[in-house]
Amino acid sequence: MTDAAVLVPVKAFAQAKLRLEGVLSAAERSDLARRMATHVLGATAPLPVAVVCDDLDVAAWAEATGAEVVWCPGTGLNGAVTRGVAVLADRGFTEVVVAHGDLPGARGFDHLTGAGGVTAVPDRRGDGTNVLCVPADAGFGFSYGAGSFHRHCAEAHRLGLGLRIRHDPGLNWEVDLPEDLKRLPADLCRPAAASTGPPS
Repeated sequence: MTDAAVLVPVKAFAQAKLRLEGVLSAAERSDLARRMATHVLGATAPLPVAVVCDDLDVAAWAEATGAEVVWCPGTGLNGAVTRGVAVLADRGFTEVVVAHGDLPGARGFDHLTGAGGVTAVPDRRGDGTNVLCVPADAGFGFSYGAGSFHRHCAEAHRLGLGLRIRHDPGLNWEVDLPEDLKRLPADLCRPAAASTGPPS
């Protein structure tokens, strides 16, 4: 059995990427969020992947991709990730890679596993936390939001866990602001109106 799994928290596509509403329509934002999340799930191989969510559309999408679904309504992001890690620990996984669903440069996550302790990948601004690899049974306290990278590093130290910081160009870049769209590959930035089938 693989010792590590990937957990991807995904919010309702219709509510995603609100900071892009000045440049993308609601349909385009939803479509982009779905496409990026699909890309991230595709990049998790060969590791098993679970999606933690509280939206029926997201759950159906995740099941269609072959991901396990951890249903976690009403907990917020931190609670949902905590629940997802606990579920994967119960499945027998010893490490969990928590990766956000808006990482269009992701090409894999298995290189973050096996080092022991905590591996943290900040966003390119050094403020947020794009990816974390944590021991599944460590009781790690997740604290997403502005300034989360420093809080997560502090949590690793509080728990006495070794900390490895990785600056991975493919994982440091997330899509939150309009300028982030400039680097999107063509297959991820085409408008919703151009979509005639399921996300690729």
